[in-house]
Amino acid sequence: MELSPYMNIFNGETVKLERVPVLDIEEFRETLVVLTGKNGRISSMFGMPVEYNMIRIFAIVAKDLQGNLCLLSTEVGDTYKSFTPDCPQAHWFEREIAEQWGVIPAGHPWLKPIRFHKAYSEERDAWKRKADNEILPGVTDYYKVTGEEIHEVAVGPVHAGIIEPGHFRFQCHGETVFNLEISLGYQHRGIERKLVGGPDIKTVHYMETAAGDTTIGHATAYCEALESLSKCSVPLRAQAIRGILLELERLANHTGDLGALASDVAYLPTSSFCGRIRGDFLNITGLICGNRFGRNVVRPGGVMFDIDDAMKSEILKRLDASFKDTENAVDLLWDNPSVQSRFEECGKLSRELCMQIGAVGPAARASGIERDVRYDLPSGIFRFSQISVSTYHTGDVFSRAFVRMLEIRNSVKYIREQLENLPEGKILEECGNLEPDSLTVTLAEGWRGEICHTAITDSKGHFEHYKIVDPSFHNWFALANVLKNEQIYNFPLCNKSFNLSYCGHDL
Repeated sequence: MELSPYMNIFNGETVKLERVPVLDIEEFRETLVVLTGKNGRISSMFGMPVEYNMIRIFAIVAKDLQGNLCLLSTEVGDTYKSFTPDCPQAHWFEREIAEQWGVIPAGHPWLKPIRFHKAYSEERDAWKRKADNEILPGVTDYYKVTGEEIHEVAVGPVHAGIIEPGHFRFQCHGETVFNLEISLGYQHRGIERKLVGGPDIKTVHYMETAAGDTTIGHATAYCEALESLSKCSVPLRAQAIRGILLELERLANHTGDLGALASDVAYLPTSSFCGRIRGDFLNITGLICGNRFGRNVVRPGGVMFDIDDAMKSEILKRLDASFKDTENAVDLLWDNPSVQSRFEECGKLSRELCMQIGAVGPAARASGIERDVRYDLPSGIFRFSQISVSTYHTGDVFSRAFVRMLEIRNSVKYIREQLENLPEGKILEECGNLEPDSLTVTLAEGWRGEICHTAITDSKGHFEHYKIVDPSFHNWFALANVLKNEQIYNFPLCNKSFNLSYCGHDL
């Protein structure tokens, strides 16, 4: 019987590291191409040193229709033939691996750093610097279009107000954008490096601030990783409260985005209303745990704050009022022809391109793809209580706005159901020691899309490696692609329709 070149695992399953297949580089490439060519997508791909000048590359491929993950690995030296020409989803991941470890994917179509940070270990710095100097383009090397009347427009990295830093380089002919290159990394804080040797007292706080507007999403993925590694059974009541908090986070951010989209087309009624209503949803989270962004509530083993009957009644009262206001405010968008003339046919992301590059979240669902971790690869309360997947088909700014409103309706319905049927019991269980020499992968559907955490432990049960993939990591390249042949004045609107995280990308 022929052995499979990869291991099938479920979301939140822990396996011994020695069981993960180590393929030769060509078999790894062929397997990756086959898996991603059959409706699979790369959830995570990263490198980890196994010995000097050798890096083990892990790939985690999600098979949404089958409801499982495929896990495989290979070992490489200072260079290997790039996967990207045959597997476009590997593009961003290979750039990150090259930057972190100095391993060069020969033949990569546009190899340059995505964060500009030092190698993970001092002994590899010299090797990495050699690779940087000889092969990797410099920080200021940008793709260029030449010809008559071609001009460049550079935006950022410093932006107005409190917007996070990021650089956008447009190659234009008149108002038409031929190419947009996005340069990030200005928010790099070295969070993944800080996690090695943990978990410790600081670890959960790093998770909560990996992307500050996704506190619940990242904290949930992290806690589920620890719970899997320690074989901790989380009380059902705690799982339900986590689900409520996750959907409240979605409500606040989707409402804020709809208001910001209205602002970008100078439609002030919806902009003003949604700005206030976003605060109302945040205040419901604050009512539960004392922090509007959900800090200090999701912890390994459960949650730190319960919901009693009085609080339940107050949450439902506030939820109904805020949802009614949201519907009224957003209906103004759909009823205004000038708004719709800006939203429709703007920044289109085709279903085919979305599948090819592995986009996630509302951006993928707005291109007609039914892709949602809560449904396809559920964990926690979503294993027992499903939530509908919201999709639309046009792939433009209107579609991304419309999907947000559909998800708001589903989230409100889901929160009501959970509150009305909140299980009895404890809210916190103690987690024991982590399983040594093991690996676990946990996925959660944050409001931007799929969050993927991979934890690998050493012989003492500490983190030997920890990899975080925020949904923004998948979707920045999608934003760059929707600007091709778009008018440059539509960039703010397209950008806001994705509303990606800089700091979530720059870990």
